[in-house]
Amino acid sequence: MLPASDITAAKLPSQRGTIRRGQAPWTGSAISGSRRFWVRLLPCLVVLAVLTHLPSFLRTVWNPDEGFLATQARLLAHGSVLYETVVDRKPPLLPWLYEGLLGVFGYGSLWPLRAAALLAHLVTAALLASTARHRWGDRAGVAAGVGYLLVSIGLAPADTQAATFEVFMLPWTAAAFWCADRGRWTCAGLAAAGAALTKQTGAAMLLPLAWMAWHAARSAGAAGSSRPSRAWTRLALGFLLPVAMVAAALGAARFLFWTVTGSGSYLSASGAWLIVAGRALGNTGILLTSCAGLAVPPAWSVARRRLPGDADLWIWLAASALAVVTGFQFYGHYFLQLLPPLVLLGVAALRRLPRWRRPAAAWTALAACGFLLWGLSVPRTELNHSKAVAAAIGHRTAPGERVLIWGMHPEEYWLADRIPASRYLTAGFLTNFSGGRGGARVGEQYAVPGAWQAFRREMAQHPPALIVDDSRGAPYGPQHVRAFKELLETHYRPVGSTGGAVLYVRR
Repeated sequence: MLPASDITAAKLPSQRGTIRRGQAPWTGSAISGSRRFWVRLLPCLVVLAVLTHLPSFLRTVWNPDEGFLATQARLLAHGSVLYETVVDRKPPLLPWLYEGLLGVFGYGSLWPLRAAALLAHLVTAALLASTARHRWGDRAGVAAGVGYLLVSIGLAPADTQAATFEVFMLPWTAAAFWCADRGRWTCAGLAAAGAALTKQTGAAMLLPLAWMAWHAARSAGAAGSSRPSRAWTRLALGFLLPVAMVAAALGAARFLFWTVTGSGSYLSASGAWLIVAGRALGNTGILLTSCAGLAVPPAWSVARRRLPGDADLWIWLAASALAVVTGFQFYGHYFLQLLPPLVLLGVAALRRLPRWRRPAAAWTALAACGFLLWGLSVPRTELNHSKAVAAAIGHRTAPGERVLIWGMHPEEYWLADRIPASRYLTAGFLTNFSGGRGGARVGEQYAVPGAWQAFRREMAQHPPALIVDDSRGAPYGPQHVRAFKELLETHYRPVGSTGGAVLYVRR
């Protein structure tokens, strides 16, 4: 948001600024004005991005997704094959990015990925600023760029400070909308494909893009164009071609299985609706606390039957909400997908509510300060546990020996610098356990189809030198999973524990 002292009714006019969609090409003075705008704004955005995401660089690992990706990257660099000898339910772009950056800068730290995540936030802010400026003028552009960076940390620190899928998906979604807003349909499709290949829910961008293409086609038809459907064709080709190329490169059947069809049990919330509802309400409340300055104005306008913003923004928000709901997991980082359309709708609403601008700016800035302090002071309990387990693994094994960690913290492989004995880096693949569901639908019968057959082959061909049971009383522990219990009882014996994790070596 703009500083309260800079926000006045005059500075955010109720009508669009001088740069409008469909306007004649810019003059030299307009181009010069655009250059001045970005020369002034971009340094401010860089400083604000660094300040708001400073906690990101102060912790080894923020959440298990980072540990999973770092471990996966190391395996890929040493010859493993994605979706075959190392697997995940996510598309390949972020694993490839981890592999590339860590391969260049080394596997001992995640700072290259944190820097890349910071850049992703900065690009998203700049694209939103450009979109708002294109529609409503310079002041709105500043408000959108600054506002996004302030609310980008408005969830639990583990969700906003980590270099995870949603963070890298957001610039693609913002770019897709930016391109469609200017009638660049092929580029919009390419950007939507980038979003979907970063995380599946990025494909939700196709809904607002399709509406915008339809609207453009209808306008072209009304203007007498003989080819009103070219927007649809270009959008579809831009999206489908890169997705098809990636699927062909990885093996279409494996790609489709791991990213779409193989997660049926994981996507079901049966038996866990109370937990799901609690997580959904909790993270929604946290998000609304941080984004109230941008969320309340459009809600107020809707209640007054004065719909702010264009229909495409509302469709974008609805599509993003649908993406958050998909799978009924409601992890905090899923809610990041709501931020770009919410920021633009908030800026659009504040143009019509001049008295709300100072309170909105003040609330957004103060909330960001609170979330920044949270990020700087949040306890390191789980990280300390993972480091202790990794140290125990390093003490009990030699470099090059295979290790199996039966738990949900794959960062322990990365911290210990040991080779996983299985392609399944968490017990969730073999039991369907998910932190967002408690003990509902957990067991061998809910595993990824074919996972136990592959796991048994791995244990027979390359038995791990050490097994770490890090379930710590969770419903996927050996007492609940017969096949894993038999493996331990038949071939391994306990030799110690650390922080509740039990270590087993071969008999």
